[in-house]
Amino acid sequence: MCGIAGLIAAGRIDRAILDKMTAALVHRGPDDSGTWIDPEARVALGHRRLSIIDLSAAGHEPMHSSSQRYVITFNGEIYNYGELRAELERTSSAPPEGWRGHSDVEVLLQAIEAWGLEVAISKAAGMFAFGLWDRHARNLTLVRDRFGEKPLYYGWAGKDFLFGSELKAISAHPRFQADIDRKALRTFASQGYIPAPLSVYRRVFKLPPGCVLTIPAAAAAIPLNEAPGESGEGQLKLQRYWSYRDTVLAGVTDPINDEAEALAELKRALTRAVAEQSIADVPVGMFLSGGIDSSTIAALYQQVSDRPARTFSIGFEDPRYNEAPFARQVAKQLGTIHHEHIVTEQDALATIPLLPRIYDEPFGDSSQIPTYLVSRVARSQVTVALTGDGGDELFGGYYRHIYAPRLWRTIHRVPRPIRAIGAPIARVPAKFWSEAWRLFARGRHVDIGSKVQKALRVSSAAHNIDDVYGSFLDEWSFENSPVLRAAPSSVTRDLLSGRNVPDEVRMMYYDAVSYLPDDILCKVDRASMAVSLETRVPFLDHRVAELAARIPTSMKMRGGTGKHILRELLYLQAPRELFDRPKAGFAVPIGEWLKGPLRSWAEDLLDRRRMMEEGWFNPDVVHRRWDMHLTGRRDSTPALWAILMFQAWYRNQGQGHRQELSS
Repeated sequence: MCGIAGLIAAGRIDRAILDKMTAALVHRGPDDSGTWIDPEARVALGHRRLSIIDLSAAGHEPMHSSSQRYVITFNGEIYNYGELRAELERTSSAPPEGWRGHSDVEVLLQAIEAWGLEVAISKAAGMFAFGLWDRHARNLTLVRDRFGEKPLYYGWAGKDFLFGSELKAISAHPRFQADIDRKALRTFASQGYIPAPLSVYRRVFKLPPGCVLTIPAAAAAIPLNEAPGESGEGQLKLQRYWSYRDTVLAGVTDPINDEAEALAELKRALTRAVAEQSIADVPVGMFLSGGIDSSTIAALYQQVSDRPARTFSIGFEDPRYNEAPFARQVAKQLGTIHHEHIVTEQDALATIPLLPRIYDEPFGDSSQIPTYLVSRVARSQVTVALTGDGGDELFGGYYRHIYAPRLWRTIHRVPRPIRAIGAPIARVPAKFWSEAWRLFARGRHVDIGSKVQKALRVSSAAHNIDDVYGSFLDEWSFENSPVLRAAPSSVTRDLLSGRNVPDEVRMMYYDAVSYLPDDILCKVDRASMAVSLETRVPFLDHRVAELAARIPTSMKMRGGTGKHILRELLYLQAPRELFDRPKAGFAVPIGEWLKGPLRSWAEDLLDRRRMMEEGWFNPDVVHRRWDMHLTGRRDSTPALWAILMFQAWYRNQGQGHRQELSS
């Protein structure tokens, strides 16, 4: 795991600029640094290294291929590099002078030399983002892994083309202009994250997952206002080398209909992924929440490893948010070496001022706080941690995958005039619905009020199932955006509409191509790399994903719960009673903190006069939600947290931002 940066300069290369860009990523790679410059081609590559595989100087980057044609700066891991190396040797395609070391990056470079880039990355199983300079063709190629586990930004400062693992590398360029993109901001306010290819800045973009971008040196000095598409038009060529859309559609047409076969194949594929991702020359551990996903990874790790897994969890003083006892029970059952840390409210609150710098652009998922804290705990003992991310998206683990179709099947039978009364009823305070549920459920405490309110609002306005699902993803659905003077984003939701695909599959697909890379994986990458911890995600091995796409929804969602087949796999290793509880998620009580210890902080960021001067949000719209939240009429935690995170980020960045009123 590393930090990468680079540029193609319009004029003479300034080494000091490259050094500054690279130094901005020291947290991603504290163990080594390197730069490479070709003054004639005006190209420069930088690298910060977190040593994981081949800790020797043979793993130093930027790295040249054996023929010297290619130079690479690489972030990530190729998990099946041993298999690729053996194939290169078997076909007499190994380096003529012999291998310099046992680095996975050296193997990838040799595979590119022997087979070409497209074949090499199609054979590679891993997480990666890299820049590859071809000295013969004189072009730069940027590549991102299939699901977007590793980040990669690119854009311009003046006429210099730049790329980097994080925005802080790009903004380190002295000619970078911090022009905030209002369209991106509007999307962020709705979703709590900024989806690829957008970034918070104009003329800076995220490379979408599964894509290759080729930049000829001659074309690099022409800034673009919009990210290049896959149409092939323009001098910058964007190509998709792997499509999850195609994977899902192929799986629907070729399902595994025998559940025993599906379970056996799943165990085989996931066990292989865990085994490959456990390989490292440094200590390896894993996050353990006690839920289905992380427990499955821990159970399989125990099978493939010759030593007990080191597992890490955090707990909270508030019992409603404390899953540490569940994780402790699972760890005991599986026999892991378990480490638990109870986080105080003060610990969590102290993390909040760090978030704008950690996340580099506005990021509104409040589970960023516990993710950072568990990463910090794990880094005290290991350099690599496996996670259970991806299980929800591949196996139907979110409540919305089940309840959005159910809601639509119910409401579409009701005449629209009757449905219209849902909007005024939705104004009944959230705490009323939660209290009513508590009485109905005989004392069981569930904050269901905001969900009831949303269902009523959706019922009155939705025209189809896509409207319903969109409302689960949009904190301002069927309401005016709080962002001033912003047209809707050009990024559209790809819900596989019209493809004769089950609604549940379409929703899982959309989460996998948007929410997963741009929220979940972004959250984990920034939080873990802030403390120089590499995280690995076995569920997102593309071979596991391709198999999961062939498993029908009837084997994923059953009896009102998701991940049925994953549960069955876990129950082979641990008793089901350990997991017979509602899905909890990974959260802190942000909504309550905003009414208590965070209230003065929030009210300062939401100061009406200052918001009006800054010109990003309509203070009347924002304060309407704020007042409703404080009085308990409507829980607006996600919507407010996104706005607060932008405000905190904006003020943390200083005065370098510029208004882009035309956007």
